[in-house]
Amino acid sequence: MAPALVVLLFTLPALLAATVGGIVAVRRPPSPAVTAAIQHFAAGIVFAATALELLPKERTEAAIPVIVGFAIGIALMLGLRILEQKLEGRSGGAGGIPTGLLLVTALDFTIDGLVLGMAFAAGEKSGILLAVALTLEVLFVALSVTTEVAGSGVRRLLAVATAPGLALVLCAAAVLGRLFFGSLSPFPFAVLLGVGIVAMLYLVTEELLVEAHEVEETHWSVAAFFLGFLLFLVIEMLVEN
Repeated sequence: MAPALVVLLFTLPALLAATVGGIVAVRRPPSPAVTAAIQHFAAGIVFAATALELLPKERTEAAIPVIVGFAIGIALMLGLRILEQKLEGRSGGAGGIPTGLLLVTALDFTIDGLVLGMAFAAGEKSGILLAVALTLEVLFVALSVTTEVAGSGVRRLLAVATAPGLALVLCAAAVLGRLFFGSLSPFPFAVLLGVGIVAMLYLVTEELLVEAHEVEETHWSVAAFFLGFLLFLVIEMLVEN
């Protein structure tokens, strides 16, 4: 099977998760405590995927390009933070739709998709495991974004369709990322891998966990982070064996 088709196949669960999340959010939105627990759980899985799969196994040989990539990634994420703050401050569009939130989410999914494509270029196992982690992230985003859009007064069908539409952005970016990164030589690939690692860590520390801490923490929500990390670790060990 062509590499791009493999990537497309493993992004379909994220599209399904977005659809399910959108339907659930419209019919019975989860409580803030449940949402926070899902955020912690997704953060633990994405953090584990980044630490265990994206970091080059041959760290000594890849040290310089990864360090360069980290420096570039930090600068890009700081710029992204400024841009997202401006976009989130935008007023709603026609019908009160939160256009700023949708633009920020589309931008985040584009970055996630490119990193996923990079992971598949590094190795199919890494790509599959990261796809599993991002599927849970997409489920959380679908719940939160759909709830926000539904609250703006749009039709329920449009609110439900919002999350799958955004998930398609991730699918397309992943396919394009696989095609682009797969043709790079080792040095620039390692540099961009460093950028991708920073992007995923930014997702965990500055988005998932920050939003999760907007509600009062419980022991269960904190434990969910470590359960997510442990689950990914177990899955990786099973795949390795």
